[in-house]
Amino acid sequence: MVGGDGSLLSAARMAIKVDTPVIGINRGRLGFLTDILPHELETQLSAVLSGYYEEEKRFLLHTRIYDEDYTYFEGDALNDVVLGRGKETHLIEFSVYVNRQLVSHYRSDGMILSTPTGSTAYALSAGGPIMHPQLNAIVLVPMFSHSLSSRPLVIDGEAKIELHISQFNESDLRVSCDGHESRMVKPGQKVTVQKNGHQLRLLHPLDYHYYDTLRSKLGWESKHQG
Repeated sequence: MVGGDGSLLSAARMAIKVDTPVIGINRGRLGFLTDILPHELETQLSAVLSGYYEEEKRFLLHTRIYDEDYTYFEGDALNDVVLGRGKETHLIEFSVYVNRQLVSHYRSDGMILSTPTGSTAYALSAGGPIMHPQLNAIVLVPMFSHSLSSRPLVIDGEAKIELHISQFNESDLRVSCDGHESRMVKPGQKVTVQKNGHQLRLLHPLDYHYYDTLRSKLGWESKHQG
């Protein structure tokens, strides 16, 4: 796949349906997921195609918008599922349940539900933690919550999350998967988010190291400090 992280996110949603491995050639800006640089294309890609690579499994989130009568939308996300305000100009209200247990009621700009893969994307900019991509976990990151006690929450990756949209919201909200496939959510509807049963097979060159990528992309100091 040639492009940036956004292109790989789109490719991932298609690749899991046919169990096809994906490797990224970076033609974008940040490139957390696309390992091979253009000037490395001939050597690195040739090695991968010759069988010299590491394969890593990354899970996706599956989301559903529904009410008692009908399912309105189903989609998948490698990075994150985001509940947002839509055309609302003030805080939205919703409740979060994990495995049918109430976590909290929220008044905020929305909620980011992120995989470990997505923890270095939108969730990070909203104050979420960086999670190693092999963790079996999901992080819930409130966006500009009215309550100062609202903090990111890391939960079991096997959990089923339900967002109950309050009837008190004055207009429709939006749910998006990886920044695409934005769909309307009406007051009173519900949104479920849980792990997709199919995983992405992500290929890396043999010299790939996760922490090297973090240092490079986030600009961390890498000099030995003594």
